Amino acid sequence: MKVLPRILENLADRLTGPFSFRFILQPLVAVAFAIVAGLQDARLGRPPYLWAILTEPGNRAALVKDGWTRIGNVFLVAVLLDLVYQVVVLEVYPGEALLVAFLLAIAPYVVVRGVVTRAAGMVKGDGR
Repeated sequence: MKVLPRILENLADRLTGPFSFRFILQPLVAVAFAIVAGLQDARLGRPPYLWAILTEPGNRAALVKDGWTRIGNVFLVAVLLDLVYQVVVLEVYPGEALLVAFLLAIAPYVVVRGVVTRAAGMVKGDGR
């Protein structure tokens, strides 16, 4: 079986198999952390998170470290839960575990943190 079709099939199977609750719970936890961080960014007058990472190379390392500090544990739990799922249901594919963890934790965190920063800045009136 080719790698990409296998990954897509395995990802689809995860949605209805054991541990499927994590597809709701983990993004919700990531979103909660993102809201807190986004509000803090707006309060401090910072630009949206992903935009700052992309446009402020001198500050990039500090921004990534801050994000990892806030969301790292959620990411690690997502990896561990996916590995447990794989042991129970599939063969173990570490790359798939990292992909799933990224999709469940990092992606929602980065997107929501930026949106919250922008929205809170607009409410605050600084136009960010």
